[in-house]
Amino acid sequence: MGEIWGPIMFLGVLAFIFTGYPVAFALSGTALVFALVGSWVGHFDLVLLRALPDRTFGIMANQTLLAVPFFIFMGTILEKSGLAEDLLETIGILFGRFRGGLAIGVIGVGALMAAATGVVGASVTAMGLISLPVMMRNGYKDELTVGVIAAAGTLGQIIPPSIVLIVLGDQMGVSVGALFRAALVPGLILTGAYVAYVIGVAIVHPDDAPAMPRESLDMPGSELLRRVMGSMLPPLVLILVVLGSIFAGVATPTEAGSLGALGAMGLAAAHRRLSMEALKAAMHDTTRLTIMVMFLLIGSTVFTLVFRGLEGDLWIAGMLTDLPGGSLGFLLVVNAIVFGLGFFIDFFEIAFIIVPLIVPAAQILGLDLTWLGIILAVNIQTSFLTPPFGFSLFYLRGVAPSSISTTTIYRGAIPFIVIQLIVLGGLIAWVLL
Repeated sequence: MGEIWGPIMFLGVLAFIFTGYPVAFALSGTALVFALVGSWVGHFDLVLLRALPDRTFGIMANQTLLAVPFFIFMGTILEKSGLAEDLLETIGILFGRFRGGLAIGVIGVGALMAAATGVVGASVTAMGLISLPVMMRNGYKDELTVGVIAAAGTLGQIIPPSIVLIVLGDQMGVSVGALFRAALVPGLILTGAYVAYVIGVAIVHPDDAPAMPRESLDMPGSELLRRVMGSMLPPLVLILVVLGSIFAGVATPTEAGSLGALGAMGLAAAHRRLSMEALKAAMHDTTRLTIMVMFLLIGSTVFTLVFRGLEGDLWIAGMLTDLPGGSLGFLLVVNAIVFGLGFFIDFFEIAFIIVPLIVPAAQILGLDLTWLGIILAVNIQTSFLTPPFGFSLFYLRGVAPSSISTTTIYRGAIPFIVIQLIVLGGLIAWVLL
């Protein structure tokens, strides 16, 4: 009878989450209810709850998680100060003279925004507000426009310094720097695949991705050089310095994040864009997202403690390690579960609920946890794009004009979903080799 409590608790928390109740409180509330019921029927020892204060203080003292607000603040400063918009306009001028060039520029800016913000919602929203009107005004097909923006915005899921990778590193017990280094190549492959698709569309259907009018691109070479040096080069250098310091082992992700936050403020001040309004907006977004992450982490800690007290972790590990196909069966089932949950709940919530439960089974099977983390990040990035519940599609729907229908957004995302699935399959094959 005791072995059924873990599965019942797991299904109970999912049901609670799907009611729309805040996930952090659904996790902790479910855990406390099952702790009391489990104690009443003799399957849970309430003494285990004494560990909660120490675990909570341990979360608050975690230096790795301190990187989260730093990187969020870095990205939001670049967005609120208008530097990201300047970057898009400059890249548009450089590439817009070619068919598909504006879309390629959007993908490039999306990759840079991903490296600056590390948060998918912020990237998709910013890209939608900045680039959607420009692409529509220049005659791009609606499906291609929204597909490019949604896909480019989700690169924040995988391209360092992704906030998701920081959380994964903490939950999986692996180096965040190692995750950043491992994620760089898949992130660049995805970016290159997006660009290749746009080039193909521009060749096969040139009217879907026209070049920008020449009169809107004509400017003296000295002025263009000044725009590149002023709008494009400084953010690029900032990103390279932040990531380079992590990859070289000179700084931890937290130290690099603080450097990035300070550098973003310096760039905004140098362009005379560091207004009190932009600073307040950046601090508000940073505080809101950071509080969400911390409450989720505390709620998941309560849930995990009670779940393990009811031996639910043994049930999960046994079920996953006994699957036919060994490591391949494990990866296929875990990816299917994570992909499905990605329709309904945010990645932070998946990281805090699912990841701690699958890590023991992955260790038993001898899988590399670093690459497992990369697979999970790409998986969720794919589900963010998948109709009808993909989060990126909802973010884009919120900023798109009424002339673009929801079904248009869905159709535009499909080619990029196929690209994502191909890359995900390649990653799984790589891990199993």
